[in-house]
Amino acid sequence: MRFESLDQWLEWQMVLHDKTIELGLDRVDQVGERLGIAEIARQVITVAGTNGKGSSVAAYENWLYQAGFAVASYTSPHLLSYNERIKRNLEPVSDAELCSAFEAVESARQGVALTYFEFGTLAALFLIQRWQPDYAILEVGLGGRLDAVNIIDADLVHLTPIGLDHQAWLGDDREQIGFEKAGVLRAGIAVVLNDPDPPSSVSEEINRLGCNCLQLGRDFEVTHLDDSHLLWRCRDIELRLDNVLSGSHQAQNLAGVVAGLSQLSLLNNYEPDQVRQFFHGTRLAGRLQLVESPHACQLYVDVGHNQDAARALAASIATMKRPSAKVVVLLGMLADKEPELFVEALKPVVDCWWLLTLDADRGLDAAQLASRIESQVAPERHFANIADALDHALSSLGNQDIMLVTGSFVTVEYLLRAVSYSGQQN
Repeated sequence: MRFESLDQWLEWQMVLHDKTIELGLDRVDQVGERLGIAEIARQVITVAGTNGKGSSVAAYENWLYQAGFAVASYTSPHLLSYNERIKRNLEPVSDAELCSAFEAVESARQGVALTYFEFGTLAALFLIQRWQPDYAILEVGLGGRLDAVNIIDADLVHLTPIGLDHQAWLGDDREQIGFEKAGVLRAGIAVVLNDPDPPSSVSEEINRLGCNCLQLGRDFEVTHLDDSHLLWRCRDIELRLDNVLSGSHQAQNLAGVVAGLSQLSLLNNYEPDQVRQFFHGTRLAGRLQLVESPHACQLYVDVGHNQDAARALAASIATMKRPSAKVVVLLGMLADKEPELFVEALKPVVDCWWLLTLDADRGLDAAQLASRIESQVAPERHFANIADALDHALSSLGNQDIMLVTGSFVTVEYLLRAVSYSGQQN
């Protein structure tokens, strides 16, 4: 074996290709064929879109596992451990399995340059095919048409709402981005379009390929019965559900997953109470997650990093904030995002802004971030590290105040490591 440890493998993969991102399927297809990657599961669900992908994958895999199926999933990026990216029956893959899969990819590579993401995707597909689960759930990393995940044909494509993100790679507007996302579609397959106002490029591709599509707002809908309960309707079916993930926007994500289960002809096999209960226990770190910590305030983290995610956060925070309390955002972002748009969407519910330097690839330091958002807000504090920010929170915030740590996966990772996060979500 080329390397003995997972860390050694990952460090080497970071420098294997001279580019962090190189979209295209030719190289991945070539290595995938040598690996013999073909039918990886009895059925494959591919989740693409801009926001809500991680939540949708988590809800699918929890429901299917609770219903008694063998299930595997592949997501990215991870928060604390690379192993989080590949799960079998809800459990992250072991270091030994990853190293074995990486060795298989390296043997099949035969000099083909692969990016970090492509190498990891091939390893995930190799492992999932070895397991042969009933269902494999694959999250698209970037776009869809040219993403490495797209070497696998899906039985069900789940398209989450499409917004502006990764414009340098996918295009400057929703139509161009939608075209790239729709590239995971295949002729005649089942589709969930969990967006009531999709780009026409997506709808046109669905129609051109003759896909069997359920669309939010047209074929199914969800309404809040109260803070914790939902009513899902699709044609002549009504189901009562519990909102199992935090955030008002999670009702839409859950509704799309139920539509996907309907497309897989699974709903009729179970009593309504079972359909509801199989979602119980769904967990997803870093999505409006309340974190236990010794700090007096209510401490939340969220990996949101684009304008649509910020709008969803603002709607949720507005329902949580008490009149006498204040909301403080500790913001850290990457240089290739649009912090000014993120801040513009979130600022109506925020009383105070603190900025965090991200000492990471593409990370902005606090001063750079301040210059990017100065047209929107005037930050109160800059912090060089997360420990200083938490110390200041401890001395300045009360137990009714809300501190939201957000802006990127890296920002949330810093916070979770700083408070010795145990892996449990409240």
